[in-house]
Amino acid sequence: MPIIEIKNLTKSYRVYQKQEGLMASVKGLFKREYKAVHAVKDISLEVEEGEFVAFLGPNGAGKTTTLKLLSGVINPDKGTCSVMGYTPWERKNQYRRRFSLVMGQKNQLWWDLPALESFRLNQHIYGVPKADFDATRDQLCDMLDVTRLLNQPVRELSLGERMKMELIAALLHKPDVLFLDEPTIGLDVIAQHKIQEFLKAYQQEQNNTVLLTSHYMKDIEALCKRVVIIANGEIYHDGSLTQIVDKFSGDKVVTLHLADSVDRDAFKDLPNLIDVTPPKIKFRVQREKVGAVLSGILNSYAVDDIVVEDPPLEEVISNAFSAAEAAGKVG
Repeated sequence: MPIIEIKNLTKSYRVYQKQEGLMASVKGLFKREYKAVHAVKDISLEVEEGEFVAFLGPNGAGKTTTLKLLSGVINPDKGTCSVMGYTPWERKNQYRRRFSLVMGQKNQLWWDLPALESFRLNQHIYGVPKADFDATRDQLCDMLDVTRLLNQPVRELSLGERMKMELIAALLHKPDVLFLDEPTIGLDVIAQHKIQEFLKAYQQEQNNTVLLTSHYMKDIEALCKRVVIIANGEIYHDGSLTQIVDKFSGDKVVTLHLADSVDRDAFKDLPNLIDVTPPKIKFRVQREKVGAVLSGILNSYAVDDIVVEDPPLEEVISNAFSAAEAAGKVG
């Protein structure tokens, strides 16, 4: 049985349309014009227990709105949703003790106090026994290598260190479901990698269910096997990462290392050349033509090494977003 079940969930907002100029501002005091913005439109989704699912889409697609609905922060216009058997917007304490929402752009830690003080506050909010709290805190701090920073005011921590503390605060009560809204936003490559490794190890150990939104494709590659793409408030694709690459990328990137030095002009007729620096040749070719193109090259030249790979994931996901938005506009 799915741990998250969403059926025909819809959420829209009325947005005030302010016109330019003094007279328009005065007019707006008496008669206002509003525009309906459909953040989420009739979406349905199921997530099984223990899944680590990427929830992707361009800015304004409805990702954060969906996470807010699932965590009970806002109410839907229509539709139903069940998370662990609870309806999120009923905001029952039994439900709130079993999930966590981490938003990369919002802080839950007290800015001028050490993170340890915020941890203790969360301990009492969630009713975590002291022995369990101490053990979980020590384990998480050790995994993220931040024990030495526990008594340092949060405002003195780097962005990466603060994000690690935010994750610890969210996991102290051992939630069964974790909603992560761009947890690595603004972090450097090293901090991103450490958080990715932590989330992967923690999820495998606890077998909790995670729904992740992120604009960093390295997060998706490292953590998620299943990807849901949302655009214009509607779910456009739901499947494995491999399926997305196959669907939205018709090319392969081929890199050859030739055994002998060859004149650059010898490869001028290859399709979509990326780099010609003999003995290295790099080009793109349609998937169905890879075999024929390589066969022709191998018949003419001695090759030491061949690498055939998919295009960068950023490019593939960008193609998927563009196709999804185009489909929404046509519809």
